[in-house]
Amino acid sequence: MQAGSPSRIEVVEVGPRDGLQNESALLSAETKVELIERAIAAGARRIEAVSFAHPRRVPQMADAEQVMAAVPRSDGVSYIGLVLNGRGFDRALDAGVDEVNVVVVATDTFSERNQGMSTEQGLALWAELAARAHREGVRPTVTIAASFGCPFEGTVSAAHVAELARRIAESGPAEIALADTIGAGVPTQVVDLLARTREVAPAVPLRCHFHNTRNTGYANAVAAFQEGVAALDASVGGIGGCPFAPNATGNIATEDLEYLLTGMGVHTGLDGRALAETGTWIGARLGKEVPALLGKAGTFPG
Repeated sequence: MQAGSPSRIEVVEVGPRDGLQNESALLSAETKVELIERAIAAGARRIEAVSFAHPRRVPQMADAEQVMAAVPRSDGVSYIGLVLNGRGFDRALDAGVDEVNVVVVATDTFSERNQGMSTEQGLALWAELAARAHREGVRPTVTIAASFGCPFEGTVSAAHVAELARRIAESGPAEIALADTIGAGVPTQVVDLLARTREVAPAVPLRCHFHNTRNTGYANAVAAFQEGVAALDASVGGIGGCPFAPNATGNIATEDLEYLLTGMGVHTGLDGRALAETGTWIGARLGKEVPALLGKAGTFPG
C-alpha cells in the first residue's frame, strides 16, 4: 500500500445514471427517485443521478429534469449530472445539479460514436464548460473515458491519457476520473496510469471508474485504493454499461465493493446489507438477475 493511503474512501454511486442507461427496461422517474433515496439511506453521499444526453440517443435518461425535481435535497448529498454539450450543461444548471461531469474520450473513434466529436473537440468543449461551471458556482469534474482501452482502436497509451489529463488540468477540474469504460484494464495499468496522471496534475483529486467486463474490476479498485485515489465509482447491483461501447457490461457493484473494502478495514460510510437489498430490488424492476453477488451470498459473518 502506498505510504499515506487512506483508511477511508468515498464511493460515488453511479447506478441511477451509468447503471440504468444501458438497461433495456425504461423505468419510471418515480422508480429512479426511489433508487436514489435507497442509495442515500444506505450511506451514499455523492450520486450520479442523471445524464443530460439527447433523449433520442439515450432514452433511459429522457426524464432527467423530472428526476432532479423530485430527489431529496439533503445536507451533505451531492448530485452529479453528466453533460455532453452546451445544451446539456444548460439543462443541468436549470435542473439544479451540484456537479457537472464532462466526458472526454481518449480515442477519436469512440469519441465520435459517443459524442459526435473528436477527442480534440472534446477537450475544447471541456475547457468551455469548465469555465462556465466556475462562473456559475457548479463543481466541474471530468471523466477520461476509455482510459484503459478502446473497443474500436484497441490499446490506449498511458502516456496519451496522461497528456489529456495535463491539458484537462489547465481548466481547473475539481476532480479527474479515469474510466475503464470497457473493463479492459488490469492492476498494473491502474498503478502506472495513476502515477503518470499525478505527475501532470498533482493538485487534482483523482477518481476511478471500473467495469467488471473481464472480471478485473474489483482487483483494479483495490489497486486504485492502495494508490490513494480520492474516490471510486460503483453501481448498486452491478448494473449498467455504455450503450456506445460493444460488450461493455456492468459496473463494479456497490455492495460487493463495500464488502471488499470493509473487510480490508477501509471505512466507506455505506451499509452493505441495505445496498444488497437495493440491488435485488432494482433487479426485480429491471426484470433480471443483477451481477452483484452480496445479495445472493449474504454478508459474512451473517
